[in-house]
Amino acid sequence: MNERILALKPYPMLELARRKKALEEQGVEVFDFGTGDPKEATAPLIREALQAAVPRVSQYPSVKGEAELRRVFCRWFEGRFGVSLDPETQALPSRGSKEAIFHLPLVLVDPSRERDTVVFPRPGYPVMEIGSLYAGAKTYPVPLHAANDYLMRPDLVPPEVLDKAAIVWLNYPHNPTGRDLPDDLFRAWVEARERHGFILCSDECYTEIYFGKKPRSLLEFGGEGCLAFHSLSKRSGMTGYRSGMVCGDAGLLDLYSRCRAGMGQAMPVYEQAASQAAWGDEVHVEERREIFRQKREVMLEGLRARGFTVLETTSTFYLWVACPPGLLDLELAKRLLEKGVIVSPGSFFGPGNEEWFRFALVPGVEDCKRALECIPTIEALSGNSE
Repeated sequence: MNERILALKPYPMLELARRKKALEEQGVEVFDFGTGDPKEATAPLIREALQAAVPRVSQYPSVKGEAELRRVFCRWFEGRFGVSLDPETQALPSRGSKEAIFHLPLVLVDPSRERDTVVFPRPGYPVMEIGSLYAGAKTYPVPLHAANDYLMRPDLVPPEVLDKAAIVWLNYPHNPTGRDLPDDLFRAWVEARERHGFILCSDECYTEIYFGKKPRSLLEFGGEGCLAFHSLSKRSGMTGYRSGMVCGDAGLLDLYSRCRAGMGQAMPVYEQAASQAAWGDEVHVEERREIFRQKREVMLEGLRARGFTVLETTSTFYLWVACPPGLLDLELAKRLLEKGVIVSPGSFFGPGNEEWFRFALVPGVEDCKRALECIPTIEALSGNSE
């Protein structure tokens, strides 16, 4: 067995699902702020498009997917970010961003060569590390924390590491903190890519959940050697549809699409039809943003009234919250679990985050209000720790 894979901790969301099931079996009412899988219904136009496209005969989808799906996505991308993409060469559908992020190092990293390293943020999306380990790559996690404002900067990585990097991952808006990357750091990373020669990849699946300035895309700042990963999971409430899109450098996507023929295809054609409907409509996205805004305001007010410190951010449906004095994340999560409230300990996203935990704004507005009634003040929690 691969010892590096065996050394990985269990995927965090599996542990949260286990905890939830145990509580429900005990008859405890559960308020699940753990896994980021919102419960709002998928918009009717998306479901109707899927149903109408179910074929009488089922056949394999192609790797590149339907041409119209790529065209609709590229129209959306240009309207949203002002970047024109060629749907024939610069967009490739994937089974959600997770699958594409996992597979990419298998294509772009050769462990026998000098460029054998993948750089990624910590805390960050665990699949960036997991996919790298399966590909046999060396890994370099970049520690992000309150002192550096959770902003990944090129000067946080030694130049000799960047010289050996095959892939550098960005993840903004950031999971788990909700932080956005400023324009100057996007530019700095593009300049670093040009200087050191790595492939710069940006997981952008939260760009459409914002409550301040619209988040930017990496491709607004550079195209050569750059790839952006988008998804309908959070934007359109389609987590179960597994619909994503990789876009950017045409040469890299040509290589990736040829290699993907051996590892998978696009989503089924009826899901592609649903995806076309989703990328082509903004009304349902605005409605979802408003729902998340309401939940966000309820939780921010309630947590701060109980003495909690919440990191100031304006994107994603996550709240990154500091643990009370005298408590670390696992003990804090255990005490909230006793109240029926599930949260994600900060250490689930990598070591060095034990003083923080994450709320995913999954329960409805009224359930958020009810959950707050179960959450003790930080004075009560800190007092219990003595």
